[in-house]
Amino acid sequence: MTDRTDRTDRTDRPIRVLVAEDQSAVRAGLVLILRSAPDIEVAGEAADGEEAVRLAAALRPDLVLMDVQMPRLDGVSATREITGQGLADVLVLTTFDLDEYVFGALRAGAAGFLLKTSDAATLLAAVRTVAAGEGIIAPAVTRRLIAEFAAPRTAAPAADTAALDVLTPREREVLGCLGEGLSNADIAGRLEMAEATVKTHVSRLLSKLELRSRVQAAVLAQELGLGSARRGAH
Repeated sequence: MTDRTDRTDRTDRPIRVLVAEDQSAVRAGLVLILRSAPDIEVAGEAADGEEAVRLAAALRPDLVLMDVQMPRLDGVSATREITGQGLADVLVLTTFDLDEYVFGALRAGAAGFLLKTSDAATLLAAVRTVAAGEGIIAPAVTRRLIAEFAAPRTAAPAADTAALDVLTPREREVLGCLGEGLSNADIAGRLEMAEATVKTHVSRLLSKLELRSRVQAAVLAQELGLGSARRGAH
């Protein structure tokens, strides 16, 4: 698995983004927004999932802005191929605030999920956040995702629980914080450790659990009820 939780210093170059969207008008709008930011560069454009995978391999962008419903290869499948090969991080954009695409995209390894109704400032902030190695899910989606996939589960499957045995107690604490949607800086403050140490713990737990992104880890933590006892304080 390619670990993309640590990022090289990008002070000397912009964040390179591949825009994958089948509707030309929407794609043009996204490109226009991205190009308005001096620290972001549009590396390429794709009109379908297959082209997105091909261009991700050829251009090696930092991030792919991925629509979920596209011809030839849907965004979820394209995300799975791109993250599986470690080609780039994927920030998923869709008009749906909760359906099978949301969970499918996160399971496929997407680093974030954002509604197409988000304004330009939110989109640019999300791109920067994901490029910095953090995960992001639109707040409205987070609440409904937790309610839909975590709350109904009264007990975690034995296999999932056993998988956590490979983690150290500290790594479990970090996983619980990921489940609450905390950033590395927030986790550092919560657990009283250096942010660099948090990044190390995140990298190690992702590797041990064979997960592709910190967002996948957050979903797993929610499913297992980790960190729930402290969630009410935030």
